[in-house]
Amino acid sequence: MKRKVYCFDFDGTLTTKDTLLQFIRFAVGDRAFLAGFLRYSPLLVLMKLHLYPNWKAKQKVFSHFFAGIPVSEFDAVCRDFADAGQNLLRPGAVAEMERAEAEGAEVYVVSASIDNWVRPFFHSATVIGTQVEVIDGRLTGRFLTANCYGQEKVTRLQKVLTEPRTHYYIIAYGDSRGDKEMLAYADEGFYKPFRRP
Repeated sequence: MKRKVYCFDFDGTLTTKDTLLQFIRFAVGDRAFLAGFLRYSPLLVLMKLHLYPNWKAKQKVFSHFFAGIPVSEFDAVCRDFADAGQNLLRPGAVAEMERAEAEGAEVYVVSASIDNWVRPFFHSATVIGTQVEVIDGRLTGRFLTANCYGQEKVTRLQKVLTEPRTHYYIIAYGDSRGDKEMLAYADEGFYKPFRRP
């Protein structure tokens, strides 16, 4: 019998908004948030025009706000953000996760967001996200893993689902270009499934 696996994208699929901007604003406040994004706006425009790599722009912005802070402090802010941000979760998506867990399936949240702030949103799902580098207890501002986007989502899933692919029945949910490969890899792929009223 195949092992049933549910894979949910986070930003836009489980949530109503992209959490990178929401998290930064929560962590540093409005003034620092606006100043930082004004500084990096030319780079972000190039990224949107596909003239600059997404992961490089994301890492530069992340480094600007968080390089050098203790990981313990960062994780505390991540937990506070999840507590305050429960309203960001789509009720239908949460209900689907709970149904999958109740039937005994394996449930993964596979996200390009930093896993430190995604993980506290969920009690039992396994989070696979972009990981940050920590040296001597402080964030360096660099990513430890590749940005968990596109093909990297499939690559990271394959690292945790170590049996032959035929041993799994995978159901995936996504909402953007970054989920295309994961949806194609799944036995059943659902695009923007939780936006219906």
